[in-house]
Amino acid sequence: MTTMRNRAVVSHADAMSDEIPDPEVPERAKRPRSYSARYKAEILAEYETLDREGKGALLRREGLYTSLLSEWRKQRDRGALQALAKPSGRPPVDPVEREAARLRRRVEQLESELGKARRVIEVQGKLSALLEQLATDSGPTTSGEPR
Repeated sequence: MTTMRNRAVVSHADAMSDEIPDPEVPERAKRPRSYSARYKAEILAEYETLDREGKGALLRREGLYTSLLSEWRKQRDRGALQALAKPSGRPPVDPVEREAARLRRRVEQLESELGKARRVIEVQGKLSALLEQLATDSGPTTSGEPR
């Protein structure tokens, strides 16, 4: 039994001596974390409701720093000020775009009227041809009265 144990130790040692692992851990390139606006707002809202210990626990749990939260607060405040500075209601339309839209509507209206006029002219032409045909078919008889 001892010999088997010694053989196992020797064979294990031989395997290790052949391949010495590199003790250095390769460095992975880490990208900076990105956070959605919703996540930032939720964390800020939760952070502002907590006491000192709770705030620390939140930061540790999420892996965040207070400087990051300060920057998020500034972003939130800037966004709120920009939103308040914007005039309410619909944004003003460029006069050129308004004129182009008016002219497009007018063109559509005129094309519709033109289509109707062409149909009327076509019907009038058919009616004229029909009346002419009737007039020639029912020409004057010898007695002077129409048939």
